[in-house]
Amino acid sequence: MKSNILPSLYTTIFLVSMSCLLYIVDGLYFHITETERKCFIEEIPDETMVVGNYKCQFYDPKTGGFMPSSPGIGMHVEVRDPDDKVMLSKVYSTEGHFTFTSHIPGEHVICLYSNTTKWFSGSQLRVHLDIQVGEHAVDYGNVAQKEKLTELQLRVRQLLDQAEQITKEQNYQRYREERFRGTSESTNQRVLWWSITQTFILLVMGFWQMKHLKSFFEAKKLV
Repeated sequence: MKSNILPSLYTTIFLVSMSCLLYIVDGLYFHITETERKCFIEEIPDETMVVGNYKCQFYDPKTGGFMPSSPGIGMHVEVRDPDDKVMLSKVYSTEGHFTFTSHIPGEHVICLYSNTTKWFSGSQLRVHLDIQVGEHAVDYGNVAQKEKLTELQLRVRQLLDQAEQITKEQNYQRYREERFRGTSESTNQRVLWWSITQTFILLVMGFWQMKHLKSFFEAKKLV
């Protein structure tokens, strides 16, 4: 009986540890001016949910600090997939969150910029941003309330989601490896053909020089 329980326990611990390493919440803030655009790149597996939480603060030159921005100032969020197709383009309020789900693996570009240019000269907007990927983007408290799950059922649900996310990450790493291998093979093939072309050009030039020298010596009656 113990021999069956221990492997399951070790597997659970391994899955939880791996999930904590794979996805970490990205919390940061940045400053933008009225025409500035900030973009971030996130490498995301396919069929993965991403949630971005943000809050805007307006610079107050009187106090030299940042204060909550007015309701008229919001954020325009634009998300592009690895094929440069627009997945999301929407204007949000001064504070909130945006959500999207990736459909293909790769680098997704997330851009934010202000939806207005009616600022005072020299003013700045501070944007606090948290990007949560995978199971970290799921509000399990809300899930438990909607589906009426017990604490044990909710924990099992979290472990299943973490295991699924690990599988997606492994598939994404294999996808990256295949692309890298394809690029390496293509580069090696091009280098080989370039070497063959250089060798051919050198042989042709050598043959042409020998023929030219022979004609020169014959014209001078040296041979």
